[in-house]
Amino acid sequence: METASWGRRILALVVDWTLCTLAVIVIFGLDEYTKTGSTASLMVLPVYVVESALLTWLAGGSAGKLLTGLCVVPEDGRLRRLNPLKMLVRQVMVALVIPPLVFRADGRGLHDIVAGTSTITFATLRRLTK
Repeated sequence: METASWGRRILALVVDWTLCTLAVIVIFGLDEYTKTGSTASLMVLPVYVVESALLTWLAGGSAGKLLTGLCVVPEDGRLRRLNPLKMLVRQVMVALVIPPLVFRADGRGLHDIVAGTSTITFATLRRLTK
């Protein structure tokens, strides 16, 4: 199964991070977010982990992935609901940065290998559903 390009994955991460930053600003306010020493700016990472794990479990991808035409599926290509605990572990690994940078020739990062998933494009998903 063909995995998504790293360029699209990075774009999805930028979209997710931007959306999570905006959510934190809405909750805490721009003044608090930009204040030196404020913990509000530190909240973006946990918001990202929760958002991406929850949406990947429920919808097959984070908001950024879905908006950029990507989704997360079981590595065997059989479409079924993903395990929520594995999705949380997967996203914590993404937040640690190093696991996604350790990947196999097929494009699956350590976070995908541990979770038993693959990140694919919608075009690949359509081929799986035929």
